[in-house]
Amino acid sequence: MPGYRRQLYRDDAVVLRGQKLGESDRIITLLTRRHGRLRAVARGVRRTSSRFGARLEPFGHVDLQLAGDPDGNIGSSLHTVSQVEGIELFSRRFLDDYPRYTAASAIAETAERLTPVEREPSLRLFLLTLGAFRALAEGSHASTLVLDAYLLRGMAYAGWSPALLACAVCGTPGRHGAFSVPAGGSVCRDCRPPGAAHPAPATIDLMSALTTGNWRIADAAEPGVRRECSGLVAAHLQWHLERGLRSLPLVDRGGPGGRPERPADGQRSRGTTT
Repeated sequence: MPGYRRQLYRDDAVVLRGQKLGESDRIITLLTRRHGRLRAVARGVRRTSSRFGARLEPFGHVDLQLAGDPDGNIGSSLHTVSQVEGIELFSRRFLDDYPRYTAASAIAETAERLTPVEREPSLRLFLLTLGAFRALAEGSHASTLVLDAYLLRGMAYAGWSPALLACAVCGTPGRHGAFSVPAGGSVCRDCRPPGAAHPAPATIDLMSALTTGNWRIADAAEPGVRRECSGLVAAHLQWHLERGLRSLPLVDRGGPGGRPERPADGQRSRGTTT
């Protein structure tokens, strides 16, 4: 638009990912505190002389000055990074740790998928994502537990939380013995559809603990229970997203030899990538 000058504004954000643009630039995907998810061009950050290239690596918490229209009414959807200061560059603390790095990648991809509309404020998801990256950096809980807690709480914000304390179909209260992803979670004997999984009671307890933040129960869960929980959480998420997350199959779930584990047949959904 003739005569249009881009506004300068500040916000803090978590960096979700970056992609190459031209010979020396990057497009950075950010989840900001006040303006939701947006994309911004960082000029020259791939040059060795760049002043702030390292501050825009994925999973960092940064303070930015951006040029563009924060309301998205005028001009390009791409903003421009004019200044950036690192607040907490979490990836430096787990860059060489495969389980934590892949969990962070899955969190970042999920955050992007849960914010399909650019520049739509999502403060709760921003704070959840920031907290998850901080927890991975601190290493106070197993990376898979941090990831599954993030996925369960993110689904709750999106309205997709699995039913755990009542039947997803008829609402009968209680802890039921079957779990159906298409039905929406735990199901009673009368509502149980064919192909429903039958997780251990401790698995449902773990899912409830991760949803509510009861880390005493979560940290005490056995490895087999954690893996079964991860399979159900991943299947439930990808069913609602309707296609798989690229990063999720790479997460180290504690399988044999430390390799990523694929979910059991009964836990796969229409969206699960295998």
